[in-house]
Amino acid sequence: MLVWYEIHDSAESAINKEKQIKKWKRTWKLKLIEKDDPEWIDLYESIC
Repeated sequence: MLVWYEIHDSAESAINKEKQIKKWKRTWKLKLIEKDDPEWIDLYESIC
């Protein structure tokens, strides 16, 4: 289920962001998701 994504200009910047987010506390990650997708709707269909 895809509940959050972010577009980057390069693979390198996306990888760096992913590594940064992995270090975040779980509550910070939940806030990031719920800011744009409060109902946790699967976003996969909207980007395909």
